[in-house]
Amino acid sequence: MKKTAEDKDGFKINISVDQTIKAGLDLRLEALEKHLKADVLWFYGPIQEGFIEQNFLRVVEQLSEDKDKKNVLYIILTTPGGSAIAVEKYVNIVRHHYKEVNFIVPSYAYSAGTIFCMSGDKIFMDYYSVLGPIDPQIVTKDGKMVSALGYLDKVNELIQKSLDNKLSQAEFIILKEFDLAELRAYEQAKELTIDQLKKWLVQYKFKNWNKRKNNETVTKEEKNKRAEEIAKKLSNSNIWKSHGRPININILENELKLKITDFGKDKVLNTLIKAYDRFIMDYINKIGAPYVVHTRRSL
Repeated sequence: MKKTAEDKDGFKINISVDQTIKAGLDLRLEALEKHLKADVLWFYGPIQEGFIEQNFLRVVEQLSEDKDKKNVLYIILTTPGGSAIAVEKYVNIVRHHYKEVNFIVPSYAYSAGTIFCMSGDKIFMDYYSVLGPIDPQIVTKDGKMVSALGYLDKVNELIQKSLDNKLSQAEFIILKEFDLAELRAYEQAKELTIDQLKKWLVQYKFKNWNKRKNNETVTKEEKNKRAEEIAKKLSNSNIWKSHGRPININILENELKLKITDFGKDKVLNTLIKAYDRFIMDYINKIGAPYVVHTRRSL
């Protein structure tokens, strides 16, 4: 006879099976999917092309082939950021298979993660959750990931000093060393992130924003204007000062005028998210994994 045990969150786990941890994850995921009436995908790690992108594609396709597939997907996202180009591919993947895609951020989703969230129909956060400035990361010639806005800001600063006749000899040498092709790539990366946000906010996040509180109709032009304002603010390093600057729910709603759903106000949903998040993060920390995707079909 198989023995069962009850873990710290009250879930019964079959202790005769070697994959006790996976069983615990699956039970928490199942409870969350049942409550949301949707498919759920957990994503932890950088958003990149190559292996991670291919694995993400495989996992989403596996989930979409499940006999119990739903029309709605919730992505629980924890990421330091990554490539804006990769984000576009990830969005194309999930939107090919799901009519509605929502994002839950239990902790943080920086840079490319913020861009990914902005492609969602809804964004769920609580008081602890943060997004970040949309500072695209570029791969340099020597294979390093660098902040595009950081380079552009420095170049603009040196150019302004030159115009003001305040450029030192050392700064002149630094400015001279910048590769024009790389600088153009940084500019294009910035333009891409702004264009992505504008497109996805209007297409998905604002699709049901048709009336104001006074019942006046919201026009397409107004949606585009609001999306552009949000995109430009999130990409303005003069406002945020740092690539890793945390932007919480209050700033997003009050300063950027972006509607966020506070899952902390839903006691049941909050408990389910926190139980799942705590368990899977303990698992990730123990195995030291840089990247994990979990669905009911894969880990």
